[in-house]
Amino acid sequence: MDPLYQKLSLETGRITTRLYSTSFSAGLMLMDKESRRAIYSIYAFLRQADEIVDTFHEFDKVALMDEFETEYYRAFERGISLNLIINAFVVTVKRYSIPSHLVQAFLKSMKSDLENKEFNENGIKDYIYGSADVVGLMCLKVMTRDNPKEYDRLHGKAMKLSSAFQKINFLRDIKNDTENLSRNYFPILNNQPFDDQSKEAILVDIRQEFREALEGVRELPKRSRAGVYLAYRYYMELTRLIGKTPAKQLAKQRVRVNDFCKTLLFPVCALRSKLGKKFMV
Repeated sequence: MDPLYQKLSLETGRITTRLYSTSFSAGLMLMDKESRRAIYSIYAFLRQADEIVDTFHEFDKVALMDEFETEYYRAFERGISLNLIINAFVVTVKRYSIPSHLVQAFLKSMKSDLENKEFNENGIKDYIYGSADVVGLMCLKVMTRDNPKEYDRLHGKAMKLSSAFQKINFLRDIKNDTENLSRNYFPILNNQPFDDQSKEAILVDIRQEFREALEGVRELPKRSRAGVYLAYRYYMELTRLIGKTPAKQLAKQRVRVNDFCKTLLFPVCALRSKLGKKFMV
């Protein structure tokens, strides 16, 4: 592949990430350049698929997702795509030996969003695995590129962190998911209303996953650890805010971490990560 075209593709991943998520982009700034560039391409690919199923309401989403999936597999086989985001992702998948079953699971979850409006316990586990867990595992492949054994050792903790992130996203976006997309990602809400009691039951599970995930964050390679720790601390703050917010209010208004807190977290996480594992809480 022409080096200039490859550079353009990877730059598109960076632009996409920064445009859609300032918080995620900030976390990546604490990582080494190689990890950052690769994870930009992963995020952009995931975001493009997510946009198809969540926002392209005036178009045939099923057809668009079929085209997106077909183009990915075509690009993987021939080594190039005219879709710059897919092209960058394929480069990353091949460079870091990201297993095909992770990509397949992600695409399956995205397509299920076009069909499922609520999930049972088994269904939501499969969905979270495909929409979140595999994302963490893709990024872990990049971060442990010099030591494959580290990937195997941290595999479970990476899934816990990704799952907790996803569930907090579901709680934060519960208004949009229920009102605009007619989706329910929490099986507990199939049989009872969203109130303070059910919200707390959901949070108990999420907090436990965060506690287990922190052990894995501390064990990440130093070049990547601070960025993931920043994401962890950001989501812990979001969890705290959601915990303080009454369910009725959460169902009407999206909770967010204010910009001052985000700015403060950046140097705090960089310093704590540098000082060592015991300072990362």
